[in-house]
Amino acid sequence: MTAVARAMRTFFTNVWRFRVLLLMCLPAIAFFIVFSYAPLPGLYVAFTKFNYNDGIFGSKFIGLENFKFLFTSGQLTLLLRNTVFYNLAFILFGNVVQMLVAILLNEVMSARFRKVTQTLMFLPYFISAVLVSLIVYNLLNFDFGFITNLMRQIGLTPPKVYSTPGAWPFLLIIVYLWQTTGYGSVVYFAAIMGIDKEIMEAARVDGANGFQRIRFITLPSLKPTFVILLLFALGGIVRGNFGLFYNLVGSNSMLYNTTDIIETYVYRTTMNSFNFSQASAVGLFQSVIGFFIVILFNGIVKKLEPENALF
Repeated sequence: MTAVARAMRTFFTNVWRFRVLLLMCLPAIAFFIVFSYAPLPGLYVAFTKFNYNDGIFGSKFIGLENFKFLFTSGQLTLLLRNTVFYNLAFILFGNVVQMLVAILLNEVMSARFRKVTQTLMFLPYFISAVLVSLIVYNLLNFDFGFITNLMRQIGLTPPKVYSTPGAWPFLLIIVYLWQTTGYGSVVYFAAIMGIDKEIMEAARVDGANGFQRIRFITLPSLKPTFVILLLFALGGIVRGNFGLFYNLVGSNSMLYNTTDIIETYVYRTTMNSFNFSQASAVGLFQSVIGFFIVILFNGIVKKLEPENALF
């Protein structure tokens, strides 16, 4: 029997042996094939002057011309700074807060209280960015906002938030944390549930208090989960949260210096002319940068702690 035949026989043997697990994976496999791999030929539109009559592959090939508008706009440094800054803040603060919430919920003795709290914290994730922007506007509007009117009643002078660019980095981070903490904490809470209970009981018998158990058992156990989520998030480090930024800031040009990201800039500059080729070029640029960042940091993690690397 040749090596190829032996390999094929081993392959089909493993397929039959793990058929139940493979069937469970089929929906995820189909999802990635349909939404990730099948559309890949469409990347060609980034190198064409697209028009509807000729279609993607019939449109004129123009090479890297579509990439020039972003690099020659004079805004690339500002856009990259804002996009990367916000994503780093979202990743770091988001994961830390989510981990903290999961640990605190795990320490709650009442199962009913824990379930109710998780449900209430989970709800903001399902609120659309449009409604979130409406809530923020009705809280912070200078003329009739709830918080601004409350400040006036107690003798304080409310700030003009919608004309103060420096306030928005903090505001956007707070809104992001409010909306995603409940959802993100589920992953860490599940990881905590996977910790061997006997280890916790042994530590409790040995006299370890709650803080010591968290420091020496819970946090080290959450480290692999944190690293994996960090590596996944770094792939989108140059991709901004368009829904959040566009709905909260809109077309308020006074705030662009601290809130304009790549997605909002590309939307403003390409949608008026429906230039899908330039928008696709920017998306491809972001994907390539994210790919190399993941490869780089995964290599670093693999050298330091091989068991926590993605591959």
